[in-house]
Amino acid sequence: MTSFLLDVDTGIDDALALVYLSALPETEFVSVTATPGNVDADQVARNTLAILELCGRPGIEVAIGARAPLHIPLVTTPETHGPQGLGYAELPDPQGSLSEHDAVDLWVAHARARPGELTALITAPLTNFALALRREPALPELLAGVVIMGGSFYHQGNTTPTAEWNTHVDPHAAKEVFAAYRGRAVDKLPVVCSLDTTERIEMHPEHVRLLAEAAGLALPEHVDGDQPEGQRSTADNALIRQLSDALRFYFEFHRHYDQGYLAHVHDYFAAGVAAGTLSVETRLATVDVETESALLMGTTVADFRGLWAQPPNARIVSVNHPDAAFQELISAVGALAVTLG
Repeated sequence: MTSFLLDVDTGIDDALALVYLSALPETEFVSVTATPGNVDADQVARNTLAILELCGRPGIEVAIGARAPLHIPLVTTPETHGPQGLGYAELPDPQGSLSEHDAVDLWVAHARARPGELTALITAPLTNFALALRREPALPELLAGVVIMGGSFYHQGNTTPTAEWNTHVDPHAAKEVFAAYRGRAVDKLPVVCSLDTTERIEMHPEHVRLLAEAAGLALPEHVDGDQPEGQRSTADNALIRQLSDALRFYFEFHRHYDQGYLAHVHDYFAAGVAAGTLSVETRLATVDVETESALLMGTTVADFRGLWAQPPNARIVSVNHPDAAFQELISAVGALAVTLG
């Protein structure tokens, strides 16, 4: 059993990560917290509740913490994930309600109550995690491990030429988080899934077809770049239909930015790393984040050679296996879709 503290800014790839983790029978959601990023915090929380209920995981505590980055205004990304954050998917209003507790309070309370048991997965800007580390500096020792989706090193950024989205939304929080891990034991350092490897996880229409096939749909799920934009799925399985509608929007977005009719599903990959279902290799590095330069704001810099004479504070994923990742996704989520009917 892997017990998770999750922090999300639920857009399309966060939703796919939540669906995937919901499909794993040996997964416990201890708490899911909402950080503003792809959409504002209230919409993140609504999307998260709705996705968990769609996946047959009602009753999980979902809480809001910060409503803005630490020091700069919030910027969201409706062009990437749609006005509500889930592309063309239209989920029913969730039946559950938000937790009355603050997200940071929950992280600290759960980590203190279950030392060494909880794995943290953060697929959002690092605002809530930075605040939790301020509140409880021993959090790195209390958690079993941390996986972060964010950053870009020897790779073009996806928000500016050098910066990745999550880090660019709240660079000051990211800087604080990496500083808090400097000098920690190697096995406690966060595993960082940066664009260098997450953009290798390219989802294509063929993967949607195979997912529907694994779910036992009678008719093929046909998503194609030649179809009109905005076309909706008619699949009779609710999970496949909603995922198909969300992913179609994501495919269209990537095509608009000359990346092809595909989707980089960054957060699913980070979820698989956190769950231990995807095989990766990592490199130790000392990471820092630029917070002063307007030109380079949010740029993550990794010292792999010890040139700064500072101890490492991250394990950066350097090798991954996209084909195996999609085989795992299709198998797990297809089986969940069969179960949900």
